Amino acid sequence: MANTSITVDVPDGVQASLDGMVLTVTGPKGKISKDFAHSRLKMGLKDGKITLEAPAKGKRFSATVGTIAAHVKNMFKGVTTGHSYSMKVIYAHFPITVKVAGKSVFIENFMGERSKRIAKIVGDVSVAVQGEELTLEGVDKDDVGQTAANIHMAAHVKKMDPRVFQDGVYVSGRA
Repeated sequence: MANTSITVDVPDGVQASLDGMVLTVTGPKGKISKDFAHSRLKMGLKDGKITLEAPAKGKRFSATVGTIAAHVKNMFKGVTTGHSYSMKVIYAHFPITVKVAGKSVFIENFMGERSKRIAKIVGDVSVAVQGEELTLEGVDKDDVGQTAANIHMAAHVKKMDPRVFQDGVYVSGRA
């Protein structure tokens, strides 16, 4: 039978607190709070260990326990080392320029268009542009990944053959 309970150790230098089903993790890089009430699991925090337990046996509950444990580990990694994505601007037809202003990323001259394409920056993600490289860094993995997806989809080619028109902004690495 699959595992219906997992214990995750809180790393050194990280403080964790549990209020109901809201887990708050604080570390050197920042603070993250997530609500896991939707998971229907039993969560407990005792002696520097977070215990996740399924209310019943079964594949779905076992999968949920593993998923929530992975989210908790990602929270710990985020507040200790952070999450970062590297993106690369690729063009063959028209030179694309990328600029960051406030909580938006502006993609200009994409496929020769006069209007700017705009991608939203989610949460506390910092976006740095160095030439044709973009670096996205943040504490919350979900926010960094969603920001990368927003930038990628803003520079997505539509109604043209993607084998020929490969212009866009693509994820080139994660750390």
